[in-house]
Amino acid sequence: MNGDRRPTDDAVPHPLLLERAAHLGLGRLIADRGSIHWRKCSSGHRRLQLPVRMRPETPTGRRRDPARGEAVMLNDRKGPPPPDNPHAHGMIPKVVPPLPRAKPRSRDLPWRTAFTWLRAGWSDLWTNPVPSLLYGIGVFLASALVVWLLFRFELDYVLFPALAGFLVIGPLIANGLYEKSRRLEEGRRAGIRDMVLVKPASSYSALFMGVLLVGLFLLWMRAAVLIWALFFGVLPFPGFDEVASTLFLTPTGWSLLLVGSAVGALFAAFSFAISVFAVPMLLEERTDAMSALGISMAMVWNNLLVMIAWGAIVLFLCLMSVATAFVGFILVFPILGHATWHAYRAIRPDERQSGVSERMFVRPA
Repeated sequence: MNGDRRPTDDAVPHPLLLERAAHLGLGRLIADRGSIHWRKCSSGHRRLQLPVRMRPETPTGRRRDPARGEAVMLNDRKGPPPPDNPHAHGMIPKVVPPLPRAKPRSRDLPWRTAFTWLRAGWSDLWTNPVPSLLYGIGVFLASALVVWLLFRFELDYVLFPALAGFLVIGPLIANGLYEKSRRLEEGRRAGIRDMVLVKPASSYSALFMGVLLVGLFLLWMRAAVLIWALFFGVLPFPGFDEVASTLFLTPTGWSLLLVGSAVGALFAAFSFAISVFAVPMLLEERTDAMSALGISMAMVWNNLLVMIAWGAIVLFLCLMSVATAFVGFILVFPILGHATWHAYRAIRPDERQSGVSERMFVRPA
């Protein structure tokens, strides 16, 4: 207010305003009889002047006299601090937890849902089974051919890492099975030609995804060789006749199995998280590969319980297939491929399954 005006003592600020001023520390309040205005202090700050009736009492019951230059501070009060003061009574204010946020990628699915996906994959397999079985036979023949080539060129020391690395590129190989399940949802039939010559909605990104997964597979192969060299040195591979006794009957072999299993589990978990839903996503939606990787990991993380159960099922069935000299892949691989498509449908938000682009890292222009 203007400093030249002389309002009556009734023209005073509301008490709540004064309480808030004291709480926020707005500066020293100067009392001047019958006037309320802001006054500039020598330090350059502004002070709110109050009428005499609002000045606090002195310890003797006498009001302080502004004519003598006695400053009045609202925090000179003798009463309790304001109720909204977080430091009242010298106590630390309570920590208020943040409000719960919506998780659009969480479906709160129980772990048993993984078996529902497995049954759906079994159903898709026996709906027009010939293309799926031919696909499984192709995976079996390719696996047997890779193992034969490793022995033929004396690269048998990478056999176990190669078998473990199959889980890295498995989702990429199953792309044709995703296409069949997608066509069955639409009421269409899919032949073996449609499953082999798949045309993803994000074709270039799908190609880039394949390059990334193959690179991750090669990185795991190199890491496995380095781990062997760390424990046994740069020595020739002893062959399968001696490797079993070396690994299972010596402390060095036990250490190698422990470290190798831990590193391999990290590679497998990471590749599973970034690819299990990324490849089906690129098949149906128009997005980029990096966004698909990030969204796939977010979907796995927000549905961790059911995805751990699904990963355990995939690992167990793959181990059983390897134990049967890869023959089990004829049935197991098609079932897992079809079931993964149903897992994608169950976890991916419905509004994103209509081909609408979603990009996590690269925004459309």
